[in-house]
Amino acid sequence: MREYDFKSIESKWQEKWKQDNIFKTDNKVEGKENYYVLEMLPYPSGKLHMGHVRNYTIGDVIARYKKMKGYNVLHPMGWDSFGLPAENAAIQNGAHPAVWTKSNIENMTTQLKSLGFSYDWDRELASYRDDYYRWNQWIFKRMYEKGLVYKKKSSVNWCPDCQTVLANEQVEDGKCWRHSKTDVIQKELEQWYFKITNYADELLEGHKELKGGWPEKVITMQKNWIGKSYGTEVNFKVVENGEDLSVFTTRVDTLCGVTYCVIAPEHPMVNEIIKSNPGIKEAVTAMTSEDVINRTAEGKEKNGVFTGWHVINPANNEKVQLWIGDYVLMGYGTGAVMAVPCHDERDLMFAKKYDLPLRVVINPVNKKTKEEVILKEDEMTEAFTDYGVITNSGDFNGLSSKEALVKIAEYLEEKNCGKRTINYRLKDWGVSRQRYWGTPIPALYCEKCGTVMEKDENLPVKLPGDVIFSGNGNPIETSEEFKNAVCPECGGKAKRETDTMDTFVDSSWYFLRYCDPKNTELPFDKDIADGWFPVDQYIGGVEHAVMHLLYARFFHKVLRDLGLLSTNEPFKRLLTQGMVLGPSYFSANENRYLYSGEVEFSGDKVLAKTTGEELVVKVEKMSKSKNNGVDPENIVATYGADTARLFTMFASPPEKELEWNENGLAGSYRFLNRVWRMVSESKAFFEAGSINLEKLNKADKAILRKLHQTIKKVTESIENDYHFNTSIASNMELINELQDYKVNVLEKGDITSESKKLFTEAVNKMVVMLSPFVPHICDELWSELGNEGFLFEENWPEHVEELTVSDEVSIAVQVNGKVRGAVQVTRGTSKEELEKMALEMENVKKHIQDKNIVKMIIIPEKIVNIVVK
Repeated sequence: MREYDFKSIESKWQEKWKQDNIFKTDNKVEGKENYYVLEMLPYPSGKLHMGHVRNYTIGDVIARYKKMKGYNVLHPMGWDSFGLPAENAAIQNGAHPAVWTKSNIENMTTQLKSLGFSYDWDRELASYRDDYYRWNQWIFKRMYEKGLVYKKKSSVNWCPDCQTVLANEQVEDGKCWRHSKTDVIQKELEQWYFKITNYADELLEGHKELKGGWPEKVITMQKNWIGKSYGTEVNFKVVENGEDLSVFTTRVDTLCGVTYCVIAPEHPMVNEIIKSNPGIKEAVTAMTSEDVINRTAEGKEKNGVFTGWHVINPANNEKVQLWIGDYVLMGYGTGAVMAVPCHDERDLMFAKKYDLPLRVVINPVNKKTKEEVILKEDEMTEAFTDYGVITNSGDFNGLSSKEALVKIAEYLEEKNCGKRTINYRLKDWGVSRQRYWGTPIPALYCEKCGTVMEKDENLPVKLPGDVIFSGNGNPIETSEEFKNAVCPECGGKAKRETDTMDTFVDSSWYFLRYCDPKNTELPFDKDIADGWFPVDQYIGGVEHAVMHLLYARFFHKVLRDLGLLSTNEPFKRLLTQGMVLGPSYFSANENRYLYSGEVEFSGDKVLAKTTGEELVVKVEKMSKSKNNGVDPENIVATYGADTARLFTMFASPPEKELEWNENGLAGSYRFLNRVWRMVSESKAFFEAGSINLEKLNKADKAILRKLHQTIKKVTESIENDYHFNTSIASNMELINELQDYKVNVLEKGDITSESKKLFTEAVNKMVVMLSPFVPHICDELWSELGNEGFLFEENWPEHVEELTVSDEVSIAVQVNGKVRGAVQVTRGTSKEELEKMALEMENVKKHIQDKNIVKMIIIPEKIVNIVVK
């Protein structure tokens, strides 16, 4: 018997799949329905991690299963390959980002192929190649022409050393992520924006179409991010300059409780205020220099400065102070807030810090007595933020909060100092980045023509090669040849835009390009896209809920409105797989996380090998920073790709966290060896041919029933939320019974003319059902079983419902309603026969002895009840 040599088997079948190009997909196959399964494309860091392996195995199992179910399956792969890590590597190592990126892609492609994933590599794309980013620029132009792109000044995170804008994620503890030494400041810069807010309502409305296909958690996160709120815009008159200060509030019922107002340090009014009160300039500069994340962090002390100015409350004509505060942002609402300290926790903290007035304008109602509870300002330790009864509000006193929301809004509208309106938390998407490794924005600036876009025939605007990666500023600024251009409108001198696009642009439509990746006339053909969209199953982490997934939905709707496709949503179903967890080992003495090879186990304790220190052990997300990752290459080398795939699918349902377990991995390897041995050792019992069900004995019938029950359960487990762990467990049960059948029936010769044929059919179908999970060993076993071709191209087995049910049934026998035994009978046994069998049971005879049988109640295939006196 041949040993299970996974290395030779896996390389053999990967080569065969490649030679026959079996994963290539046509856009249309007559008689087959299209099915599009897609995992979120990776960033080419150079090395796969276990999160990748889990994500891509889930997608591959679905793709293989759907192909076997008769669909025309599209399953592509590509690379989200622009971004700061490549640029940072160029700064550190002197290698051009393109060289670094290409090398990483080659390495990760090899890793993906080693795991046997069924990707159509003919459709591979990489966002750093100009045949892809050309279309980013083309789409940018179309959005600009449609009025969905604009440029304006805004406040951004700025690193003075690097001379570049940083995304919020690149600000760590208020400092630049590149070197952790420079305080990030806020700086006013002209930035390009996409008008995603134009689609805010449709993005919300579209959740109805996604309900049932997307996790409710993701839909809720998007709703909160978009943050649609109904409220009132209130105009406070500024005493010192006579202008209106507009404030949006969802709680206009608290308007008479306003004791001061606060504006953001970036508010347009601040410059005028500083001119009249220059003494506050230093405090304002300190606020604007702090990064936005720190300013708004929960629990952080809020800072402010009194402007010396005042505003008039339109509800009661009171004059209140106007402050500048770091917790107010221009990006939210109007950049100004009305402060109601007794009814807003943040306002209360600020008021107490600066000794500002408090006024209660809502009293709670006792739920039991229904009486109003009078609050006192000097006794308030926390703000009352619920609804109640209005007080200290003039003509509005005595109203409920909900009544006051309407009445006060109506009053403001009558006085022309306010209006009911809708506000969104969602803000327009700033896409300018002052860095090299991204898509160049195709804009030029001409003294005669103003801002113009490059002509289509001149696209792509390629990244310049003559740049210097110094770590300071935008490298593109160092290329004079790139910056100095010709105006496409007048032919005069022009300056080219040196900002590049946010890399989220690349991932906002890549799934469409996969449909038609070689198209040189358009990003993709409409008819081809309409044949594939929406994506039937999208798979990726929940961390992308409000960035990538929201941007992708926005882009899809824009491209629809540009006439490039017909569907409203890009992804019909979304699976957010759970994280892969592993044990981390923290040394308090060394203040670092140790690798697993640096620790040893002593009873219940985990110790550092070199020092003997007891370590702090936690099971948490695998990451480089915790040194608790597992290298997929090592696993494939030690156990094989099929074992890695099997363990990640068996250890946990896809949506749950997967806790890494070396014993579980070894167990999966043992199981595959067992499958291998069972097939290899059973060749004497394999016999082809059709099966005559009339000639089966009891053991035959039992194995036939288990086979059809397994087909049913495996199929249902895959169809119902991809519970692959249950599917695999069902196959394991079938293998146990097949092994028992082989030992206790076939090897003992207690067989019918159909036994070997039945065993052969069951083994074949078991191999077919395992193949989406462990394709290499299954293709090898399929060949060993005398079959030709690839399992990828086989049909998925169908169960016969009647064969899942035993033809024998256990019937309870009762005497006066109490169970006294049971009889095993063939279905359809007559009432007369059931009566006879029941009366012959020893325990029944004992309980009816010396008694008269009044009647026999027989419910076929359920019970026999003997009524006696």
